[in-house]
Amino acid sequence: MTDDTQLRARLADRVAESGHLRTQAWREAVEAVPRHEFLRDGFFERVDGLGPTGWQPVMPDDAEWLDRVYEDESLVTQIAGTVVPRDICGAIMRAPTSSSTMPSLVVRMLEKLRVEDGDRVLEVGTGTGYSTALLCHRLGDDRVTSVEVDPEVAGRARAALGGCGWTPELVVGDGLAGHRAGAPYDRVIATCGALTVPQAWIDQTRPGGTVLATVCGWLYASELARLTVHGDGTASGRLLGEQVSFMLARPQLPPPFGLLPDLGGGEERRTVLGADALTEDWNTRFVAQLAAPRAQRFTMTQGGRAEHILIDVESGAWAALCETDGRWTVRQGGPEPIWDAVEEHVGRWRAEGAPGLERFVITVTPEGQTITWPARSRGR
Repeated sequence: MTDDTQLRARLADRVAESGHLRTQAWREAVEAVPRHEFLRDGFFERVDGLGPTGWQPVMPDDAEWLDRVYEDESLVTQIAGTVVPRDICGAIMRAPTSSSTMPSLVVRMLEKLRVEDGDRVLEVGTGTGYSTALLCHRLGDDRVTSVEVDPEVAGRARAALGGCGWTPELVVGDGLAGHRAGAPYDRVIATCGALTVPQAWIDQTRPGGTVLATVCGWLYASELARLTVHGDGTASGRLLGEQVSFMLARPQLPPPFGLLPDLGGGEERRTVLGADALTEDWNTRFVAQLAAPRAQRFTMTQGGRAEHILIDVESGAWAALCETDGRWTVRQGGPEPIWDAVEEHVGRWRAEGAPGLERFVITVTPEGQTITWPARSRGR
C-alpha cells in the first residue's frame, strides 16, 4: 500500500474504535477518500502563548503535514474570512472562519443522516470538500449537491474534488437558502451551525425525508438535531444529545457589541442562578440560550471584581452578574429583564428533573422554531 492508503486505513480504524464509524459503506468511503488532497493549501495550527487566536501555517512541504492531515482533528484552513495558510509567514492573531472538520465528527453525522442507496443529498457548507467527497463515494456524485457561501473556499473544493474524479453539483451562495433548483432532496445535512433550522431546508426536502443540523445560539451551546419532514411543510424530531460544535453560518454571526449601555445602572437583586451555571454545564447553557437566543456573553473586571455580562445588542437588554462570598447578584437594564427570562427557563427545566437534551423535541413550522422538553409525569 502507498503511504496515504495506509494513513487512510489507520484513520478508519481510529474512527471505528471511537464508535463513530459503524457501517461498512462509510468505512469504505473513509478508506477511499484522500483527505490530504483537500488540504493541499495547508492548514493553520494553534500557537501557544499568543492567546486564543494565535495561528501559524503548516504547509505540504513541512515534514509533519501528511501525518497531521490524517489525525482525527479539525484543521483550520482560513482566518479572518480571507486569509489562507500560504498568505502567512509567521503567525496571525485573528479568528478562524473555515476549517476541515475532524473526520470522526464528519462520519458521526453521516452515519446519523441514515442515507440509503439512491438518496439525493443537499449538503450545506462545502468547506474543503472532504465531507462532500465521502458523500460522493457513498452515493455517486450525481446524487450530491453542496452549497458554500465563500467563492474562494468553493473554488478550492471544486478543484480538489475534480482532481479526485468527483463532479457533484457545487453551488456558491447562502446555504441557509438551500438550493431550490435541485429540490426535492431525500436528505439535508448542514456542516455549519444555525440559530434556527431554515424553512427553506424543510421546503426542499421530500415528505418523509431527513434534515440533520446543528442548532445553536450566541452563547455557543449547540446540539445536533434530526428532523423528519412532513407533508404539511413542517418538520419535527429530537435533539440527539450530541455536543457538536460548528462555526455559525456567516449570515447568522452575532453583531459587534458596539457602544455598550451604561452597565452601572439598572435594577439589582439577588439571584439563585449564577453565571457559573453557564460555564460549568453545557446543558444548562443550552437551556439558558433557549430563553435568550440573541444574547452574547463576556466577562469584564470593574473595581477589582469580575462581572459576567449578558447582552442582546439588537434589543438593548442586558444583565451583569457578580459573585460575592458565594452569593450572586444581578443588575439588569434595557427593555426587558433578560436574566429573569433565563432564570425562569432554567428553573422550570430543573423543576422537571433537568431532562437530558436527547429528550428535547424540536419543531419547525413556517411560523418559526420551537425546542421543548418533556414534562415530568406526576402521579395522582
